[in-house]
Amino acid sequence: MTSLSLDSDLWCRRFHPSPMAERRLVCFPHAGGSASFYYPVSAELRGPVDVLAVQYPGRQDRRDEDGVEDLHRMADEVCEALRRWGDLPLTFFGHSMGALVAFEVARRIERAGGRIEHLFVSGRKGPSRDRPELSHPLDDEGIMAEVRAMSGTDARLLEDEELLRMVLPALRCDYRALGAYRADRDAAVGFPITAAVGDQDPWTPLPEAGTWRDRTTAAFDLRVFPGGHFYLNSRSAEVIAMLREHLATAPRTRDHERHE
Repeated sequence: MTSLSLDSDLWCRRFHPSPMAERRLVCFPHAGGSASFYYPVSAELRGPVDVLAVQYPGRQDRRDEDGVEDLHRMADEVCEALRRWGDLPLTFFGHSMGALVAFEVARRIERAGGRIEHLFVSGRKGPSRDRPELSHPLDDEGIMAEVRAMSGTDARLLEDEELLRMVLPALRCDYRALGAYRADRDAAVGFPITAAVGDQDPWTPLPEAGTWRDRTTAAFDLRVFPGGHFYLNSRSAEVIAMLREHLATAPRTRDHERHE
């Protein structure tokens, strides 16, 4: 395994570069997920919006790198990698584990004097200091049972032994990071948060999705979509419409202060 890299081009994927864009959306994948999960979002929003998708180490073309088993360290690394992308107003979208990473990265950028226009947190309850974010078994069988139940991955792919050998290391790492994660008790941001959730998501009941309200001193909104934990697969058009609506009213200045 190689050591962790801070090369921004490794961490941030631009599937459809938009040099004339006046706003930027940064997308954070779920546990075991990769930047390519957000390729359709990039395709739909390209042009007016410059879409970045974060690529965590330990998967796809970064599979030879060590994963990160500490979400706070992950946030530090992503924050560093995003330094060069602070020239446009930033909006974050994170699904499941990605919601927690996005929240922690946004906190760091805000503390450093940067600005996030809006944070969308999807399929994840608000962070808690008092209990682990994950209490599921971390053995391979337990992890794969969880992944199948969430219906975020084609079941046929999960029966492919070669593929399993490729994805299990990243899943193990991500699940350990989730199990160890604690948020600071009073951690909050000063910009709006929208929590999005499927109405049949057993991992994110609506009342727990609503606890994100306590993590912002600004406006809060809860958006409920039909579906389970990966509601955004079947409701992608509605999710993209939600993002497009926000981004259409985001500040349109190319003089946005770069965060340092």
